Amino acid sequence: MKSMSTFLHQRPLHNILSDPYPLSPKSPTNTPKPSSILNRATIIALITLLIILGVFFPWIGGMPQNFFTNSRVSLSKWRDYKLDEAVKNVAKNGTVIVCAVSQPYLPFLSNWLISIVRQKQHEKVLVIAEDYATLYKVNERWPGHAVLIPPAPDAQTAHKFGSQRHHSLLHEKMTLAFSKNYPAWLHLGFFNFTSRRPRHLLQILELGYSVMYNDVDMVWLADPFPYLQGEHDVYFTDDMTAVKPLNHSHDLPPPGKKGRTYICSCMIYMRPTSGAKLVMKKWIEELEVQPWSKAKKANDQPAFNWALNKTAAQVDLYLLPQAAFPTGGLYFKNESWVEETKGKHAIIHNNYITGFDKKIKRFHDYGLWLVDDHASESPLGKLS
Repeated sequence: MKSMSTFLHQRPLHNILSDPYPLSPKSPTNTPKPSSILNRATIIALITLLIILGVFFPWIGGMPQNFFTNSRVSLSKWRDYKLDEAVKNVAKNGTVIVCAVSQPYLPFLSNWLISIVRQKQHEKVLVIAEDYATLYKVNERWPGHAVLIPPAPDAQTAHKFGSQRHHSLLHEKMTLAFSKNYPAWLHLGFFNFTSRRPRHLLQILELGYSVMYNDVDMVWLADPFPYLQGEHDVYFTDDMTAVKPLNHSHDLPPPGKKGRTYICSCMIYMRPTSGAKLVMKKWIEELEVQPWSKAKKANDQPAFNWALNKTAAQVDLYLLPQAAFPTGGLYFKNESWVEETKGKHAIIHNNYITGFDKKIKRFHDYGLWLVDDHASESPLGKLS
């Protein structure tokens, strides 16, 4: 999985009827002439074989017909693939489902996709690749469903983005790259990698599409779209583990001890309204002003909560039902609640636990790790 796929290059064909490695000149004497009938038979047999290969070889093992096309053209195509083009290609009914993934988290991406396929919502999924390996792998298996928005982070930073909610600051070269490509209100002395997410979401909103964002350590047990009731600007879930009544309020919860709410930034749905755009811009601003340093790692969720709290009076916000969108600290740790709300769960989030292997084990324990036995259901197929 960690290595790039090997691409085959078409090699020039030699004349199949000529000898590519001629021997020394032959004596004109005593050289038997081949039968003309044999020559015709050989030629006919070779032509027949070529026709058979041309018709059936592309389908052997599901091999695409353009298998031998120049791989460089394919790589260039996806490297130049733009967000507006990608969103237009995958959006259905004006909506796109987005995730951000680095190469180490491809198994989680595939697991998440299997659960979405089962709800028949996968065709509107767009993977924002955080490295070129992911961009090429996804588009190789599922053309058009991955895009990389440059500049690409280095491999270490991308892996940290995929593996936990705490992230390192970008290298100085990344900061300089950003300063050349984005307007002044996006600049930051040490521009943090986590601000890529609200910027990407804002770009999609500006294109006029509704967008759902998911982390890929989630599994869909039911279609979440029926829960997106009304015409609100921003829909979100509570990250607190305290049990709420089934008919709880859908208003933004009151602030906690730190003066802000504890809304999860890993499952968000937004309509392309001025209110949703305002929240994204405020999220970016909050990320800029947080007192981060190389010693103090970043966490983008508090900034999202501050953005919600500071724009609540101007934006139509909607808290999704806890029974359908429980935090991992509730679903995986409160068996009685899970039993009481059985049949009501839509999306399960494998949070309140850190570590790649620990997340996989917990999914395994609860029958939610699907890629081992159901890889054929994933648009990516079986990952090697």
